[in-house]
Amino acid sequence: MIDFIRVLRASGVRISLAESMDAMRGVETVGVSDKEVFRAALKATLVKENRDWAIFDYFFPLYFGSQIPPMQNIPDQLGEGDQQTLQEALQALMGSMEALRELLKQLAEGKPFSQQQLQQAAQQSGLDQADQMYQRPWFERRMQRQMNTGQLQQLIEQLMQQLEQMGMSDQARQEIQDMLQQNADGLTDQVSQFTGTSLAEQNAAREPDPKPDLMDIPFTRLSDEEVEAIRDEIRRLAARLRSRASLRQKRAKTGTLDTRRMMRANMRYDAVPIELRYRSKHVKPCLVLICDISTSMRYCAEFLLTLIYELQDQVAKTDSFVFISDMTDISMVFNENEPQAAVKKVLNQNRPGYYNTDLGGSLVTFKRDHMGKVTGKTTVIILGDGRNNYNDPRLDIASEIKRRGRRLIWFNPEANNQWGTGDSDMHLYAQQASAVFKVSNLRELAAAVDKILVDG
Repeated sequence: MIDFIRVLRASGVRISLAESMDAMRGVETVGVSDKEVFRAALKATLVKENRDWAIFDYFFPLYFGSQIPPMQNIPDQLGEGDQQTLQEALQALMGSMEALRELLKQLAEGKPFSQQQLQQAAQQSGLDQADQMYQRPWFERRMQRQMNTGQLQQLIEQLMQQLEQMGMSDQARQEIQDMLQQNADGLTDQVSQFTGTSLAEQNAAREPDPKPDLMDIPFTRLSDEEVEAIRDEIRRLAARLRSRASLRQKRAKTGTLDTRRMMRANMRYDAVPIELRYRSKHVKPCLVLICDISTSMRYCAEFLLTLIYELQDQVAKTDSFVFISDMTDISMVFNENEPQAAVKKVLNQNRPGYYNTDLGGSLVTFKRDHMGKVTGKTTVIILGDGRNNYNDPRLDIASEIKRRGRRLIWFNPEANNQWGTGDSDMHLYAQQASAVFKVSNLRELAAAVDKILVDG
């Protein structure tokens, strides 16, 4: 049980010491005579989340299944005449296939592989050097080759032919073939069980790999589980950014002198201005977000939109647009829904197609229908990788947005050594931007948003 708990932990199941003790007490109560009740007691005490059930179900038979397959001694099941015929057929085959003599004998007598045989094959196949469960199918095949189990079907067919030539009846041959097949399956299962158990034990014994910080995992490499974790983290991240912004404003020492506050503060010094007081005014930015939500950009766009709308108390106004092949105004969706619900609705309504990203064409639509939302107080943020499927990038419109607005900021998850490669026009767009921020993970994205909020 301790080894089983260790391998579950090594596979990512969260099990505390208290839960391990609960499992021990549970088994002490229900006993081990009924395997299903025993299994249910372990599962109830060790597994807390549905997503971990499959891990439990995978490892349970490796630790609590029978290591000895059900096999039959075939001669004991036959009549005296058929026994003699089978023995003669086996002798005939053994004489011509010396290397498979022991395997054929084991198959007929229903003897499972010994632990020594399995360990020897494991050493020869390099199983003792493996420690990852995904390697199991490959090492199973290597173990099968070492144990010659891949030739069992050939052996059975040759034995059936030999028995037919010796005049054994069809019914007797069929019974023998069924029992031989059952024994062959048992040997194959035994090798599979041994391989899985060995890998599980070696996996549990090794030091776990340090998990990367969620903030530093590139958006392109996020698993479904990590995406859900980031969605849960966004609200807490927004709260931290909000607190930092408030603290910076409180500590700010910039702005014009506030004469009234300064005179009052320095009355203790007979109005000599020893302690200076400033009139500070934080200007909240007006934002226009233009987000690429094509396949490669969807997570980045989702997290940026969620983060910005969680921080609306730090922003004077936000107008948001998304594009793939054309520009769509999504501001109203965020006015009517909570940020995460709004993002989900937007992504469901704007699904990506196949190679249809067209930023240039989308900018044409923006100029025609929405350019009036860009004023001298507006910070325009374009989120995209600048890959335009060889369409016209419409740099003239990007330049006009920069001239009309306070500044044009570009958020791009790609490093600048990828700009200009393939269908990327980013090296051209960068010349039109006031600044470009690399936002390949949550930490970089949060830092970029933080900078925009600081310099209102």
